[in-house]
Amino acid sequence: MATVTSTDAPQGGAVESHGATDSGRMEQFSYDDSISRMFATATIVWAIVATLAGLLVAVLLILPGMAGGLEYFSFARLRPLHTNAAIFAFAGNAIFAAVYYSTQRLCKARMWSDALSRMHFWGWQLIIVLAAITLPLGITQSREYAELQWPIDILIAVVWLFIFGGNFLMTLINRRERHMYVALWFYIATIVTVALLHVFNNLVVPIGWFASVPVYAGVQDAFMQWWYGHNAVAFFLTTPFLGLMYYFLPKAADRPVFSYRLSIIHFWSLVFIYIWAGPHHLHYTALPEWASTLGMLFSLMLWMPSWGGMINGLLTLRGAWHKVAADPVLKFFVVGVTFYGMSTFEGPMLSVKAINAFTHYTDWTIAHVHSGALGWNGFMAFGMLYWMLPRLFQTKIWSDKLVSLHFWIGTLGILLYIIPIYAAGLMQGWMWRAMDDTGHLMYPDFVETTQSIVPLWWLRVVGGLLYVSGTLMLGLNALMTWMSRPSQYEVPVISAPRLTKEYNVTEPKVTSNLEGAPVLEMSKKLDIFGRMGWHRTWERLPVKFTVLVTFAVLVATLFEAIPTFLIRTNVPTIATVKPYTPLELAGRHIFVSEGCYNCHSQMIRPMVSETKRYGEYSKPGESIYDRPFQWGSRRIGPDLAREGGKQSSFWHWTHFENPENVSPGSVMPSYGHLLTEDMKYDAIAPHVEAAAYLGAEYTDEELNNTAEVALAQAERIAAEIVEQGGPAKTYEKQAVALIAYLQRVGIDLFAEEVVEEAPAEAGGEATAEQTTDVAMLESDALQVD
Repeated sequence: MATVTSTDAPQGGAVESHGATDSGRMEQFSYDDSISRMFATATIVWAIVATLAGLLVAVLLILPGMAGGLEYFSFARLRPLHTNAAIFAFAGNAIFAAVYYSTQRLCKARMWSDALSRMHFWGWQLIIVLAAITLPLGITQSREYAELQWPIDILIAVVWLFIFGGNFLMTLINRRERHMYVALWFYIATIVTVALLHVFNNLVVPIGWFASVPVYAGVQDAFMQWWYGHNAVAFFLTTPFLGLMYYFLPKAADRPVFSYRLSIIHFWSLVFIYIWAGPHHLHYTALPEWASTLGMLFSLMLWMPSWGGMINGLLTLRGAWHKVAADPVLKFFVVGVTFYGMSTFEGPMLSVKAINAFTHYTDWTIAHVHSGALGWNGFMAFGMLYWMLPRLFQTKIWSDKLVSLHFWIGTLGILLYIIPIYAAGLMQGWMWRAMDDTGHLMYPDFVETTQSIVPLWWLRVVGGLLYVSGTLMLGLNALMTWMSRPSQYEVPVISAPRLTKEYNVTEPKVTSNLEGAPVLEMSKKLDIFGRMGWHRTWERLPVKFTVLVTFAVLVATLFEAIPTFLIRTNVPTIATVKPYTPLELAGRHIFVSEGCYNCHSQMIRPMVSETKRYGEYSKPGESIYDRPFQWGSRRIGPDLAREGGKQSSFWHWTHFENPENVSPGSVMPSYGHLLTEDMKYDAIAPHVEAAAYLGAEYTDEELNNTAEVALAQAERIAAEIVEQGGPAKTYEKQAVALIAYLQRVGIDLFAEEVVEEAPAEAGGEATAEQTTDVAMLESDALQVD
């Protein structure tokens, strides 16, 4: 083993001065590249799995019968599996490969604990496998990007914060490079914020090992979920990949980062502003308008700092653009950063209420998400892997031509995926809103819209197939490169001085460029401040820097969290809205387990076209017992907010058996298993007890004899099904509970309040309240078309 000098000092970072290091205490160490190899390999494996799962889901959406009636392979159960595999398996392992490789070199230190590094690797892979097992089984919270149940959530918190976060922070503390380079700032923000988001969004009341009830409900739950959902994208799919960009792009281009000051502005602006943007996902819903408006304003402000990152990345290539033409790794990075710029322009644009009213619930959102995931996250990960593989395996990449082919096939795949889906979103938006001269809907049957975009869904399948082909090329190239590795890896030993405990270097006095100019002293001070020399002090103090990042995130979170809890007291009470009966609550659990939110919304917005299609718009007070909320974010099928009483119970039974029998052209899969699987009445009690614990009012009979009360309601529904021409003894099956829930959805608003007569007072007569006028309990919302 040879002693070598480290060449991995931070691009544009600090140069150690006299007194910064203890030159008499030189230390020798080596980097742990084996952990980077492990995560890089996992990234490639999960990239193939995630993209194949996405391709399967895309086909199942068009051909639901391909699942053969097996509930484990329905679109609604596999779609969360695909998103979790893409985000937490593929992107997650790519993040860790980048962090472990770059952190050691930026800190001139081996990771603090090899044991923690391996515990992190195997713990994260265990989490992914548990997700792959539980989600197809219907074990889910049915909350986007937070579907996993509470035991897995606890495991995630331990692995992420204590194992990964602890190892990372201790490595920073024991580093040999005084200043922390910009990539490390983004890694710190990622670790801190994701931990905060994960913990607070997943506060639940367990009702068994495989089920739980969120502590939040309705409007409050929606607010909290999209605080998490939007920022999961921000701090899991954006900030760590920006850290990746700031390290690997300059390395690949052999150029320093374009602007140090721009990176400071970029970083702190994103950390503080991103937290506020989540409510823009809830425009025109039952969320108070001030909250969604606040989300829109901060989303618009995000555009500039986001583009600051894109500009910093692309201008890093100044003087190196000739390399892009020849180097496929740089091509991946350039296209990845470009897609980041496109996505971060489109995101604020979609937050504008007038635009969001058109695009929300359509496939436009799907195209937007995939342009970021496939283009930004995917291509940045691919570029990083192709740069790292020869260095990790200490051999030449097997085929440069295959790398170039992957780039072109992948780029074509992205375009062929997103362009048809953008078109599908436009068609949906227009057809849902289209009205004739008489004021009637031109396409009243929802299936008409669905069938019109099926050809575009087929084009997406082709685009997805091309993208999957690219990941397979990566897998082959990586495998062949690994096979040509040396029999034993060389482990260079690096020599570097240990940092002194105190930084005794005298900083040169900074003078303003405005000295001598006829300006106010304040202007000179602002000029000095704008040069951001003060930030250099923070970069020398990892614990203080982490505390400052945490403080920034917490302050921004409190500004949003406090209104979240105030919302609960501001939701107008609707006297006729009552808790779900035990059977309806069980049916709602089935609805949640099947992941029906993936295709159906339960939120009618105050727009003429929506109220004509679905009925009265949704009110905040209607969802106070909905745990979790089920407002959805996409409409593959019609909205269900007013489904109660629209169809007969036997119609629902037939619909579960074969949707096309009652809705020709539907892409909904068969739910025949609900017609054959027995209803477990004894298992309903924990759901009722949890609901009661969280504030729902139940009678002693419902709490003490839950199974009997539920069975009695099931028998009444079963009798209705028989009267309507259906089979007998349906009360024995799970479908009857789901029917009970669907027949209840949205009808409380129009129910009459039953008021018991009060005893007559002396000298007077008993009085009774008149039927509550529910419409008066809610402030009217503007009808928007």
